[in-house]
Amino acid sequence: MKEDIFRNIGASNHSRLTREENDYYATDPIAGYLLLEVEPDLTNIWECACGAGHLAKVFESFRKLSKATDLIDRGYGDVEDFLLNKEPYNNGDIVTNPPYKYAQQFVEHALSKVDVGRKVCMFLKVLFLEGKARKELFNKYPPKTVYISSSRINCAKNGDFDTYTSSAIAYAWFIWEKGYCGETIIKWTN
Repeated sequence: MKEDIFRNIGASNHSRLTREENDYYATDPIAGYLLLEVEPDLTNIWECACGAGHLAKVFESFRKLSKATDLIDRGYGDVEDFLLNKEPYNNGDIVTNPPYKYAQQFVEHALSKVDVGRKVCMFLKVLFLEGKARKELFNKYPPKTVYISSSRINCAKNGDFDTYTSSAIAYAWFIWEKGYCGETIIKWTN
C-alpha cells in the first residue's frame, strides 16, 4: 500500500519498472507550446537535454531555437554533456526538461551560463518545490514564475508515447530570470 502511494506521486526510488538508464523521459510537445504562450519573449533557446527533439522542434518551428544538445545521440541535436560545458551562453535562454535526478545541477549550471536578464526554464515535477537542498536553491535563486499545468502533461519513458499514454505526475514550468530577487509568482496554464 505505502509503495503504491509513492509510485503514484512519482517517487522514482519506488517505481515498479526500471527507470530509463539515462533518465530519458520525453516531454509531450504541448508543454513547449504552453511555455511559448506564457513566455513569448524567449529567444535563442538552447535546449540542453533535447532527447529526440520533442520540445526543441516546437521552438524550432517558431524560429526560437538556437542550439539543441543531449548527452546521448537520439537522432536530434548534437551530443554534448551540458553539465561539463564551461562556455557562457551569451544572449540566449536555456530551456529543457532535465533528467530529474540532475535537475538541481541543471538549474544551477544553466543560471551560471546565461547573461543577467536571460531566462532558464525547466519543466519539472511540481514536487521539485520541496526539499531542503532545493529550499537553499530557491532562497539563493528564486524562480520568477512557476506555471503549474492544470492538465497532466505526459512524459514518456524513452519517448514512447504509444505505450505511456498518460501521467500521474503533475508538472510545471519553473522560470528563472538571472538577477531576479523578488517573490516567486505561481500561475496556472492550460
